[in-house]
Amino acid sequence: MKRLILAAIVIYSAATSAQTPPPGSTDEIAQNLFTPDIILKYRQEIDFDGGQSQSLKDLVQKAQNRFLDLQWDMQAEAGKLATLLRAPRIDESAALAQADKVLGMEREVKKAQLALLIRIKNLLTPAQQEKLVELRRKNP
Repeated sequence: MKRLILAAIVIYSAATSAQTPPPGSTDEIAQNLFTPDIILKYRQEIDFDGGQSQSLKDLVQKAQNRFLDLQWDMQAEAGKLATLLRAPRIDESAALAQADKVLGMEREVKKAQLALLIRIKNLLTPAQQEKLVELRRKNP
C-alpha cells in the first residue's frame, strides 16, 4: 500500500513540476497553464472561491487515479521490454513492438497531464489567470 501511495505522489509531482516553467523559460505551453500548486499558493490573491476549490480537488483526485493506473500499466509493459532486452540475442521486432507499447503509454500519461492542466485553467476566470501570470512572473 505504501508503494501505491508513493507512486501516486511521484506521478503527481512529476506531472505538476514538469508543467511549471523555470524562470526565464520560453516554454510557451507551460507559460499558459497553471498547476494546482500555484493556484493553492495564491488562492487568496486570486479570490479562488469554494466552488472552484472543490472542482479543483475533484479534478486532481480523478487525475491521480488515472496517473496511477497508467503508471502501473506502464511499469508492467516496461518490465516486459526489459525481459526482452535481457536475452543474449534480442528479437528486434518483438522488442520494438514492446517499446511502442511503452512509448504509447508514456504518451497517454502526457496527454492526461495536459488534460488536467487544461481543465484547471478552465476553472479560472480571465482575471484570475492574469493575476496568476503576474504573480508567477514576480515570484518565480
